[in-house]
Amino acid sequence: MSTETPRDLFARFQHNALAGRPGLDADMLAADVVIEAPFAPPGRRRTEGREQIVARARAGREALPIVFEEFADVTIHDTADPEVIIAEYHMVASVPGTGTRAKAPFVVVLRARQGRIVHWREYQDPAAMAQVLAMTAGGSDGPG
Repeated sequence: MSTETPRDLFARFQHNALAGRPGLDADMLAADVVIEAPFAPPGRRRTEGREQIVARARAGREALPIVFEEFADVTIHDTADPEVIIAEYHMVASVPGTGTRAKAPFVVVLRARQGRIVHWREYQDPAAMAQVLAMTAGGSDGPG
């Protein structure tokens, strides 16, 4: 049994993302993990199960031709529940070969039990994300 805390798991997520890998890896997820993204497009708002999440994360990372450079303005809030943290941050990314950089805000509510993530609810700014995705297609300057 892993003894990783919610903060440890969030730090591992950051490390993975900055290393060019999917942020969430199989070893950090419970078998019955649930990922929610309430502001995502329909059909992508809820994903259940480690295998499905890992496959979706891998495909998403491969399809997104950007390099995550930094987590900026990170604030982690502990809650009254020791299984839960709330992390606020901006992800800073660039498009290789273009010099284009952008950042987008996120808030994650992470619940971990027995050293594994059991629930991850991610809030992101859809307009900022659309602008970042447009950069990869058209090379225009994004925010930040």
